[in-house]
Amino acid sequence: MYQFKSGQFALKHVLFLLIFVLISTALPVSRTEINIPDIPEYTTLKCDLHMHTVFSDGNVWPTIRVAEAWRDGLDAISITDHIEYLPHTDDIPKNLNRPYEIALPHAEAMDLLFPMGAEITRERPTGHINAIFLNDINPLDTEVVNDAIKAAVDQGAFVFMNHPGWRQPNNIGIWYDEHTVLLENGWLHGVEVVNGSDYYPEAHQWCLDKKLTMMANSDVHNPIDYEYNQSTGKHRPVTLVFVKEKSLKGIKEALFGRRTAVFKENLLIGEKQFIEPIFYQSVKIKNPQITIKGTNSVNIQIHNDSDISYELVSDTTLTDIFYPSTITLQANKTVVLTVGGKIKDINATKEIALPYVAKNLLIEPAKGLPVKLKLHVNFIPASE
Repeated sequence: MYQFKSGQFALKHVLFLLIFVLISTALPVSRTEINIPDIPEYTTLKCDLHMHTVFSDGNVWPTIRVAEAWRDGLDAISITDHIEYLPHTDDIPKNLNRPYEIALPHAEAMDLLFPMGAEITRERPTGHINAIFLNDINPLDTEVVNDAIKAAVDQGAFVFMNHPGWRQPNNIGIWYDEHTVLLENGWLHGVEVVNGSDYYPEAHQWCLDKKLTMMANSDVHNPIDYEYNQSTGKHRPVTLVFVKEKSLKGIKEALFGRRTAVFKENLLIGEKQFIEPIFYQSVKIKNPQITIKGTNSVNIQIHNDSDISYELVSDTTLTDIFYPSTITLQANKTVVLTVGGKIKDINATKEIALPYVAKNLLIEPAKGLPVKLKLHVNFIPASE
């Protein structure tokens, strides 16, 4: 075995770090876009606004977070290292703004929007709180938690509650009196409805009832591929932000305006006004005008131009036409829907809307989005 003196040992690790950083800057070889359409009046941005690096309890350098995000098709990220929990200080000195300073030029080079962020890490009842769009993290390093949150708000930050069910009984979030104080002060603007693999239906309902912004973030600590492998179709959760302009200003305005939705695996969560247009912007019926003779069947081709496979169910029957009670409009594919006549001798032209519920598009906890597939149908008698 080789024996290294302390100076040689340090040099070895400096060289290793330099090689690591060089590799990290070259990491983005190709980018996989997240295909979710824009909606009328707004551009849909894909954002992950909660993640960690070695400057708190993460295991990657800040530039890696930028490279991963670019490769994964994101438009914006925020590194939100813990303020109070810094387990690597023996190796990395405490410098709360440093992760942002390191990553910013790389984010700008990759055209990623990159607000400064931090995580205020306290015990229950307040719990963990993220603040983004900061100018300086240092004023948040205070003993009293509400002083830290106020310091963020004084900088114009957007503040949201993290993983409300974490370390709670049955992973169910609890809304404490302390959260009511934050809300009434105007110091709490959003909640993570999804954190990592966890969906919190109670947080979903809070956002609807208390007019808070719905958030979804990875909270990733390890390299992103340890938890989400894009090559297998598994993506990190993201906050969809509907902006008037693609800029930091545009994202901030949309977050405060509550124009977001949550995208987790094959689940889309949000208010009807936002996720309904995503569905209709995605789905196109290639042959909406059909002729049905008597009780014969006709195939309809439906293309889904999004990364979400829409799972449609119906418990309704129509008088003139039969159609399947379930159908999956597979992501980025064209599928066939078979419909047929119910009346042998009908002679009429009708506009018909097949009623479904998209069960993986949640407008409330356990409540899917009602959708309709509209057809122009020319019914002719079987005898003709």
